[in-house]
Parts: sequence; C-alpha cells; structure tokens
Amino acid sequence: MGELYRNLIDGQWLDGDGTVANVNPSNTEEVIGHAAQATAAQVRDAIAAARAAQPQWAAAGLEQRHRALMGAGAELMERSRELGRELSREEGKPLAEGVGEVYRAGQFFQYYAAEVHRQFGETADSVRPGIEIDIRREPVGVVGIISPWNFPMATAAWKLAPALAFGNAVVFKPANLVPASAWAMVEVLHRHELPPGVVNLVMGRGSSVGEALINSPDIDAISFTGSQDVGRRVARATAANLVRCQLEMGSKNALVIMDDADLDLAVQAAVAGGYSGTGQKCTASSRLVVHEAVHDAFVDKLAVRLEAMTVGPAVDETTEIGPLADAAQLENVEGYIRLAETEGAHRVVGGTRVELDTPGHYLSPCLLTGTDNRMRINQEEAFGPLATVIRVAGIDEAIRVTNDTVFGLTAGIVTGSLSYANRFRREAHAGCVMVNLPTAGTDYHVPFGGRRTSSYGPREQGRYAREFYTTVKTSYVRS
Repeated sequence: MGELYRNLIDGQWLDGDGTVANVNPSNTEEVIGHAAQATAAQVRDAIAAARAAQPQWAAAGLEQRHRALMGAGAELMERSRELGRELSREEGKPLAEGVGEVYRAGQFFQYYAAEVHRQFGETADSVRPGIEIDIRREPVGVVGIISPWNFPMATAAWKLAPALAFGNAVVFKPANLVPASAWAMVEVLHRHELPPGVVNLVMGRGSSVGEALINSPDIDAISFTGSQDVGRRVARATAANLVRCQLEMGSKNALVIMDDADLDLAVQAAVAGGYSGTGQKCTASSRLVVHEAVHDAFVDKLAVRLEAMTVGPAVDETTEIGPLADAAQLENVEGYIRLAETEGAHRVVGGTRVELDTPGHYLSPCLLTGTDNRMRINQEEAFGPLATVIRVAGIDEAIRVTNDTVFGLTAGIVTGSLSYANRFRREAHAGCVMVNLPTAGTDYHVPFGGRRTSSYGPREQGRYAREFYTTVKTSYVRS
C-alpha cells in the first residue's frame, strides 16, 4: 500500500475524505503511497487555525523565526539525497535533478532565515512641525499557497520560506500528483519551532480543495503557480474578495542561436534548457530560433545529442530523460507532435514512446524543424521533451520571433557578439534573459517572474518577495 500522507491542520495530522494513490511514473505498477484528501470543511478549519496562529508567529522573536527556517533548511540539505530520490520517484525527473531540487529548497529556507534579520524600516520628518514618521513592513496575514507538480519542493519552498520569514501563517495546497514531497517538507517544518497552525497542509483536487482556498474571504493573499487557465480563475476568485494574488503561469520561451554562436555551447544550452526535467519546466526553451547560416549544422549536432540521450527510470543514475509525470501529460505532448506535423513541421528525431522493463510514461526527446511562429506548437505550451526550430535571417527577425507570443517568462541568446547580446537583453520581452546560458536555471537570491500572461503580481524570490508577503504601515508620532 505504501505510506499514508495525512493533512496537517492546527498541528494535528488528520485523515480526509478518502485517499488518492501516488503512482510512480517510472513504473506505473508501483504505488508509492496514498494522500489523504482534505474536505472543504477542513480547508476552512486550516484557514481558521492559521488566522488564530498568525499573530503569535508575527510577535515571535526574530531569533525564533531565524532558528526555525535555518533548521528546516539545514535538514532538507542534509537529507537531499534521501528526499531527492523520493521526489524523483513520484515526479519522474532524473535523480540528480531531484536531489538538486531538495537541496535548493533548503537553500531557500536558509536565505530567508537571513532575511528575517534584514527587515528594516524607514523614518522621515513630517511636513508638519513636531511630527515624526515611521514606515515599516508588517505581515500580510494568512497566505494560501498553491504549488505545481513539476517542482514539488523548490516552488513550494520559495513561497513558504518568505511567507514564514515575514511573519505570516500559511495554508499550503500542493499538486495532487506529487503529495509525498510536499508532505516531507511540511513534516520537516513541523518539527522546527513552528507554533501549531502556522503551517497547514491540505491535499486534494483543485476543483475542491483549491476552490475552497481561493474563494475564501478569510485569507489575505494567494500565491499560485500553474497553468494560465487556472491562474485566471484564481485572479477572478481573489478579486471578488479583494484578496491579493501572485500568479506564475508558464511560457513559450525562445533560445536564439546566432550565426556567430559556438554551436557546441548552443547544443548544451538547448539540451539543458529544453529537455532537462523531461522538458516539464515553465522556463524550458521550447522554441529554438536559429540563424539560417548555422541552421543545418546546429540541427545536425542537436539531433545527434538527442539520439544519444538515455531515457529511463528516474532513479537510475544513468538516466538523462525520465518519464513524463502521468499518462495525461504523455498524451498531451504526443498530441502536440501530431498537430505540428499536420501544420507542416518535420520530425527530425524522437517523439516516440519508449518501452522499458517497467511500464512508464516514457517518450524519446523530440526535435521538429520547418516550423514558424504562426503554428500552434510555437504558441502553446506542450510541457514535455519537445522543441521546435524556427529559421531566421538575422537579429531583427530573431528578436521579433522571440517576442511574438502572449507569454514572457525567459528568453536566451547564444552569441559571441556583445552588440547582439546587449540588444537582446534590452529588447527581449521576458522577465529573465540569459546570454550564452540555458533558459532554465535561475538563482534563489534574485527576483524571478515574467511579463504579460506568464506572471501577474509582484516578483517571487530574493528581496523582492517582501512586496507580496508584507504590507506597509505608515505611523505619525507627535513628539
């Protein structure tokens, strides 16, 4: 049967209304465990517990908050090999990436532990004589966190850590596809000086648990990462209750390969950006915008690299491409490949199911050429080990194609020209721009987010996170 993951509400581990099986995408015959499904009433209980606990946590000394976050971060980093293996088992990303994600989650907690001590205010003189002004940030209150399945620890950590650092209480709903990682992180936090009710875990479907959370008038903020359609629903629901929201909603990122590019470096960037994590990243470079002078040579080199990649179980040390997260995701990617071919794309390599000793959601890494930006494959997020090639004549067309999308999360360019690089940095309509680097891969101490429909609300990560997780109070004092 595997382990049973219970909900955490007001410091108590509780069953819900039935359970959902956590199936290993590398071996669909293996059930890793079962996740208790919270009820709408339990979501309300969790919100009430958070509201009752938040003032106590906000009033806790800085040292208590610092110790709790530092301790949780240290434990995650120390146990990254163990917990990373379990993350890879349930999500499907290669083992090295799973271990790295858990370690990164620990780094988020330790970074924000340090931010606890950096919460400084401002003072000013009033325009009226004898009055002084104090400006400081205070916790926003109770924060609802909804995290995605593709980064079950890292994304949750970069929301949970600043929320707690700035004195908020949390109701956390992870993706139902990856309950073990969320449960493990909350279990670690639960043992590190957090009063009951400060962190609450409610697992379940978005249509029930998620809806109860986003429609509640008793929370103060919602931070969501997921699809654009669901993000719009979150925005509508929170707007009705005048609850602040922060949304990260995917992208269709371009990696430009210029005529002066080092093609070996370009292939490395394309593989790391477009195919790592089985391509299931919102930062993935799924559009490869290639100068016509190097188009054929780049495609040939990339095809050779993709054909040599090892597709296999996530926890196998030799695996480079793990399974997709579930059957629906596999079928979705296959559907986009078929659609692209009907639109005129040419399949150079991959895009076929891989049969191994254990049944899993395996797909060989796929590369499509002969595409243009009018095709749906270049406008919609497929979210798998799939990239398209768009041929361009120069830097002007490359920038125009890069920006020809409703999204705007990341964008990259591979070039030896400082002029090209600087122009691309200025003109690319993306929140994160990479030069001679993969589009996937960001640091935890600087802001992260996109433009247009990729993101809504204040940036995540780094010191910019305080814009969302705090509110400003201005006090006037007559001396």
